[in-house]
Amino acid sequence: MRLYAHSYAHTLMPSVLLQREATMADLYNSNAPKKAANLSVNSDLLKKTRALNINLSATLERALKEELAKREAARWIDENRSAIRSYNEFVEQHGCFGDEFREF
Repeated sequence: MRLYAHSYAHTLMPSVLLQREATMADLYNSNAPKKAANLSVNSDLLKKTRALNINLSATLERALKEELAKREAARWIDENRSAIRSYNEFVEQHGCFGDEFREF
């Protein structure tokens, strides 16, 4: 994971803060077997999605991946709050490395 020195860490969105070459596979095993699950869904919502041939399983998986990534990012920020605060204080006092060489 990288914190980018060009911006204060506390102002970065979790998705930017966690920019990596990694994929969702880091969050869960995408090769794990499928498992049946019983859900309760609003009946009108279900009727309309079925009428449009929306794949419920794929849609739910995509939504769960997004929610998992969002919560993992929030957890990471919470766990690293002290380091982020220290970094921001350092930048406040000393600026960012290489600021004197910037031409923009």
